Amino acid sequence: MSKNLSELTGRKGLKYNLFDKLGNLSLETGTPSKEALSSAAEDFLIGKANTYGTATFYDFMRPENQGKKAYVCNGSACLCAGTQEGVRHELEKHFKENEIGEMCCLGRCHENGAFHINGKNYSGKAANEIAQIATEGRQNGTQGNTDRYRVHCHGTQVLTGPMPGIDAYFGILLSHIGLGQDTCLEQVKLSNIRGRGGAGFPMWIKLDGCRKALSDQKFIVCNADEGDPGAYTDRYLLEQQPFAVLWGMMMAGFITGSDYGALYIRAEYPESVEVIETAIRQLESLGWLGENIKGSGFSFHFKVIKAQGAYICGEETALLNSIEGQRPEVRVRPPYPVVQGLFNKPTVVNNVETLAALPYILKHGGAHYASIGRGKCTGTKLLSLDSHFTKPGVYEVDMGTPLHTVVYELAGGFAKAVKALHIGGPLGGLVPMHMIDKLTIDFESFAEAGFLLGHASIICVPHDFPMVAYLEHLFAFTSHESCGKCFPCRLGAKRGAEMFAKAREGSYKIDRTLLHDLIHTMETGSLCALGGGVPLPIRNGLAYFEEELRGYLA
Repeated sequence: MSKNLSELTGRKGLKYNLFDKLGNLSLETGTPSKEALSSAAEDFLIGKANTYGTATFYDFMRPENQGKKAYVCNGSACLCAGTQEGVRHELEKHFKENEIGEMCCLGRCHENGAFHINGKNYSGKAANEIAQIATEGRQNGTQGNTDRYRVHCHGTQVLTGPMPGIDAYFGILLSHIGLGQDTCLEQVKLSNIRGRGGAGFPMWIKLDGCRKALSDQKFIVCNADEGDPGAYTDRYLLEQQPFAVLWGMMMAGFITGSDYGALYIRAEYPESVEVIETAIRQLESLGWLGENIKGSGFSFHFKVIKAQGAYICGEETALLNSIEGQRPEVRVRPPYPVVQGLFNKPTVVNNVETLAALPYILKHGGAHYASIGRGKCTGTKLLSLDSHFTKPGVYEVDMGTPLHTVVYELAGGFAKAVKALHIGGPLGGLVPMHMIDKLTIDFESFAEAGFLLGHASIICVPHDFPMVAYLEHLFAFTSHESCGKCFPCRLGAKRGAEMFAKAREGSYKIDRTLLHDLIHTMETGSLCALGGGVPLPIRNGLAYFEEELRGYLA
């Protein structure tokens, strides 16, 4: 993307933000008018094509979103649960067909049946009360729009423990500010915490790189665009542990010399946005935010940015382009964000779970955190389990915990027959049931077995769900969510979806050589992990479900 556009959209900083403006212009009708887009372009001194290209990319700003009043979740977990046809049928009793759209995913994977009306998410038995929700704009029944899921820790309680009072909690932050940047960074380095968003990159390297970069402005960005269908651990942290996330961002800001943090939160998580904004106001009212916090000499401010529906924004450079109000295409690296990130300024982008671990690390020391886990994978990991488990919910486990322990001891096995676990989102590995005993919850164990831990969401593929349909779904998801910048992803995913759709319909048999050439091209030629990652579950499906798929292959 153009460096000049980054500079232009950054002239007014984060407080007056082009992406925010475009989102606000969409609130009433579901899409900004051409006149409003032209006005926004003039305001930020950029071309009309830029604002139009940006707005038409996102699910909740594009012209097709105009007039939408209700949305059905089309995520992988809800697909496998088989609940959504019934949800749509109920919605059609109260809304016209063109008033119903789709969202992916609402993070209600523990009970499915998810849908969205009037800025709120619903799931489970709430589909039986759509009449009341639609007419009153809210839910008075026992379900409400508040979902309930199990939160359990097996091992060390790093992210699921109770928080002390705000003053006591942030007093710990203040005491560490007194120790200096070098001391705090050294503790993060000793902890060896690796990015929990899926990449597993050491956090301290990002912090150190940004700290050493010379600039009059730096940013800390919390990647809360938890788009992996089946994942809701970040949502848990944002809604039930918001101060841990904010604490972590502030400490990252202190270490790097940044005084501004941005939280980029999915539009599909409206409750998360509300909780975080409330938490920020609380900190401001108590003097824990702003200039020269408690006389420490450290200043910090937050900006909450509501995303508009684009899975690709989970990729850090696409996310930065999005905040800038540009089309969220992946950037070619280097330069890396720690050198040239948001508005061309040094920027650290970290996942919610990674940042939320910093309070524990600084309080107990990096060496203590490093003693938890297994080998290079230190600390704990949050897992989210879908409704096919007997006990679905969020589980915190020490890295290295056997997957068998998670599935059969913690989650109580399955409520119905399952043939595979899709772990780590749509780009994660498809694990057949006979492989469960060979895996432990850490990056290396999964990689060595030919899978991917990723974000660590776990979706069950039921025994009666056709694998050919699931692989088609993965290609179709990738095609829809591709930023379009590189052709291996943009075209390859579309061709893959077409292959499997025609095979499933019985009019075509997939040429094995052609399919392997296609996924090889995507894997080696794509700019980012979207096009480059989806070949993994496709390969797993072909390898472990050969007998089921044989009739669809030539």
